[in-house]
Amino acid sequence: MTDTPAAANRHRLLLAFGLFVLAPLVGEFLLGNQPITALPGLVMFAPLYGGGALLIRETARRAGRGRPTMILLAAAYALVEEGPVDQMLWNPHYGGFDIGAAYSATYVPLLGTSVQMIQDVLALHTVWSICVPIALLEAFDRDRTRPWLGGFGLTVTAVVFGAGAALLGLGQAQSEKFVASAGQFAWAGAAIVALIVAAFLAGRRPAFPADSAPPAPAPRTVGLTAFALSSGYWSRDFLPGEGVSAWVLVGFWCVLAAVAVVVLGRWAHRPGWGDRHRFALAGGALLTYAWVGFEHGAQMGLPLTLSVPGSLVFATGAVLLLVAASRALRRREAAPTASLGAARPLPTR
Repeated sequence: MTDTPAAANRHRLLLAFGLFVLAPLVGEFLLGNQPITALPGLVMFAPLYGGGALLIRETARRAGRGRPTMILLAAAYALVEEGPVDQMLWNPHYGGFDIGAAYSATYVPLLGTSVQMIQDVLALHTVWSICVPIALLEAFDRDRTRPWLGGFGLTVTAVVFGAGAALLGLGQAQSEKFVASAGQFAWAGAAIVALIVAAFLAGRRPAFPADSAPPAPAPRTVGLTAFALSSGYWSRDFLPGEGVSAWVLVGFWCVLAAVAVVVLGRWAHRPGWGDRHRFALAGGALLTYAWVGFEHGAQMGLPLTLSVPGSLVFATGAVLLLVAASRALRRREAAPTASLGAARPLPTR
């Protein structure tokens, strides 16, 4: 049975709203940055996180672009949020924590921040705040390449994101009593513009001849690899505080990022790569946050009686979302066979 235009439109709007809510839930609550008692704070987080994720997804899809464009736009978002908006990149006492001391070993005076800080900002927001929520919600769409919003909806999203960023930025400047220098704003702005330009210069996915590349690995292999790489990033928290140079950790981050780009990028270009592989990639990263949240909540100074139950609730929610998305993919894959019969299978996109 084919959905009516009205039903299809409602489904797209539901997916858009789901992304608007899911992005802050993953970026703040599943990570353990915020306790479960702070859920009303979604009203504050959603315009920035959700608005940013939705704006990135819709812009890329309207331009006929895919993951490379979204990843680069997500990196630009990361610098926007932690740079001009809340200024965590430069504020040594952000949120009441002695961030300056924690990141002092790789501090670069010219930038006014540390290399490790930039790496953390890029990793957390590019992967988990933006790309993972987009990939998970697209698993519920029969055509993941189509926009979910019309022109009016996209305009509203841009206004909500801009207003949310401006209000949060003003609020942070007042509460933190900190404003970065003009030079710091300048280099961050230049980097953001460069990432946005690069996002739209990124080429489309090249086509490999069928006999020139091995088939893509099984989705399970992709998911386990994503879980291993993303968990490897967080494993640094379990290294001894002494005896390991901070610059070694900087190099470790670069190696992990390079491995992820090369290995996952090559797999994504192989014959047979499809929706289940993309879902497995996002699911593996999501499950990393599910276990990290338990440990990270304690690092944020939350009492165990609050952080553990909250992390359990959000981790359970993450698993249930993965189950629901997997079922949606199975139903979508079975639909052509059920409606047209096995004699004339439709080619997959």
